[in-house]
Amino acid sequence: MTAATDKPDARYLVITELFQPTKGGTAVWFDEVYRRMGGAGTHILTADVPGAEEHDRASPNTIHRLGLKRYPWIRPESLPVYVKFFLKTLSVGFSEPVTQIHAGRVLPEGLVAVRAGKLLRLPVVIYAHGEEITTWRQPRRVKAMTEAYCGAQLVIANSDFTRDLLLDMGVSPERVVIINPGVDTERFRPGLDGSALRASLGLAPGAKLILSVGRLSRRKGFDYVMQSVPELVRRGLDVHHAVIGKGEDAEYLAGIRAASDTPERIHLLGGVSAEDLPLWYAASDLFAMPNRDIGADTEGFGMVYIEAAACGRASLTGMAGGTGSAVLDGETGLRCDGNSLPAVTEALFRLLDPVNGIATECSRRAETRAHMNFSWLAVAQRTLNICRSLSR
Repeated sequence: MTAATDKPDARYLVITELFQPTKGGTAVWFDEVYRRMGGAGTHILTADVPGAEEHDRASPNTIHRLGLKRYPWIRPESLPVYVKFFLKTLSVGFSEPVTQIHAGRVLPEGLVAVRAGKLLRLPVVIYAHGEEITTWRQPRRVKAMTEAYCGAQLVIANSDFTRDLLLDMGVSPERVVIINPGVDTERFRPGLDGSALRASLGLAPGAKLILSVGRLSRRKGFDYVMQSVPELVRRGLDVHHAVIGKGEDAEYLAGIRAASDTPERIHLLGGVSAEDLPLWYAASDLFAMPNRDIGADTEGFGMVYIEAAACGRASLTGMAGGTGSAVLDGETGLRCDGNSLPAVTEALFRLLDPVNGIATECSRRAETRAHMNFSWLAVAQRTLNICRSLSR
């Protein structure tokens, strides 16, 4: 692993409920960045989860695990989480020579960081992901989020979309910077052999495989990709669709497959191992997550698009949320109206059309962009540069 800094031990206090080995892009983000930004002098305050002991032995950071349990009979039920984070933040902040407090989300971590930062006389950095701002609309939460974001010395937004949300909340523009999340370009890379996985689905030579990866949630748009398959076949494409993920829409998607004219071309794979995930990207010809807003629920960025790009695959995304920062329309993939099944179908055909399809050229540009701009080393270096300027 290459460090992003010539300082052997940058001293940050990082508060994040989401941290590996917890699954998910946010947990990966903080682990990958802070192990590159500092050593034992960087203290991570996070949840105690299964597998934590093994993970922490390999981490260069000092990790403090807390039992962050919520109790439904307490109002608010997250109060014990706030208290534990706050007390531990003060304990570490007073006993260790940390220079900044970084919060992985606005609630509970950001509010704790801002209030503890005043007592410790330390600057505060809060990460903003977009979804929390659009979905947490209860007046009490909005008030707490506003206090935290506006009280931080710096807010890191994951996309232009999220930055605009922050400005609408009253956060000063000079306090907001954009840092997109990254990808492990050693794991996710071109040239991997996905032939065995293609064979496991019974794909004929020359068949096209569309891949979708993510939580099985309506806003991901996997349902419209599945429903596009019969029409793509009628247009002459030998196409299959594989979906990787678990979630609340598993039964709903299974019903769509059962009702499809081409159920044998739709593959609901559930969860796959971390080792196999890059191979599935390699086995595919196109990545598709044509997201759409469901109520206030939206996609803040979409790290899976960058994983696909790093493996040399173009992507189809929707127009909602911050996915335009992950997929450049017409350059590294296409954006379409994720609320429209015909629009999704047409975009998929435009990418995969054997005569005029643009997936190959988009894939080349996506791969170059991912490896140049989205490696975890590059993300850590950008983060470090910003944090150094905050300390001056």
